[in-house]
Amino acid sequence: MQGLSASTIANILDPLRVIFRRAIRRDELSIDPTDNLDLPAIRGRRDRIEPPERAHEYLAALPDSERAFWAVALFCGLRRGELRGLQWTNVDFEAGVIRVERSWDPVEGPVDVKTGAGRRAVPMAFVVRRELMTHKARTGREGRDLVFGRTATEAFFASTIRARANKAWKAAGLEPITPHEARHCAISYFIAAGLDWKQISTWAGHGDVRQTWNRYGHLVPGGEDTARERLDAFLTPTQPTPTVAHTVAHDPENDETPKNTGVLKYRYRDSNTPQDLRRVSAV
Repeated sequence: MQGLSASTIANILDPLRVIFRRAIRRDELSIDPTDNLDLPAIRGRRDRIEPPERAHEYLAALPDSERAFWAVALFCGLRRGELRGLQWTNVDFEAGVIRVERSWDPVEGPVDVKTGAGRRAVPMAFVVRRELMTHKARTGREGRDLVFGRTATEAFFASTIRARANKAWKAAGLEPITPHEARHCAISYFIAAGLDWKQISTWAGHGDVRQTWNRYGHLVPGGEDTARERLDAFLTPTQPTPTVAHTVAHDPENDETPKNTGVLKYRYRDSNTPQDLRRVSAV
């Protein structure tokens, strides 16, 4: 593989790893020859993240049949395999979440998610619920049918999904994006919305919040400024407001109400009480 880029080498090895893992599970091999390979590091990785308003432009440019898939990719951040394996039983409109419970292997078909962290419930924004409801009515599928399959039981081909979307985006003058880039967009929107990092990590399917922070922490603008302001607010002691007592002398021998006597009386008020000093006079 001399002369090939690091990413190209990784793309070549990925399907081989799938084949060898399958062979090991079938006891056809005892050792995976792709384990512990000394591979070149992938450098210069670019995080392409479109702003939310542009994401809506991408959706609007698509044919109706393609919008639901990209709405879930752009605003929920499911992985490609999770999108391929998604069933209608996992779409909970009442609770407003997509329950990720399985993925789709290129060789073996439907499989459990890789880790416990992969099994999760991801919130659906309004645009996602709207597009999925429309898609469900259009396809007539339900229950354990695949949401985005080319049939109710056969997963879509990634190349076909991208080809249809790319054609529409190029016609609209938009630079095509990939499902993986759409996932980055979704997670960045969670962050920009100010949501809790632990929740974001869970929705992303990461095993540790540190993984999320290391991958996406640079997207948080002004992190140091915000931290400094919060520290200042926490560490700066508040100055108590001085208490001023307001009293007005009145005839001590006259305890009747002002209404009955016409005598002006002032009630005592502390300046720190929520009500202002009031004067009660005869009507």
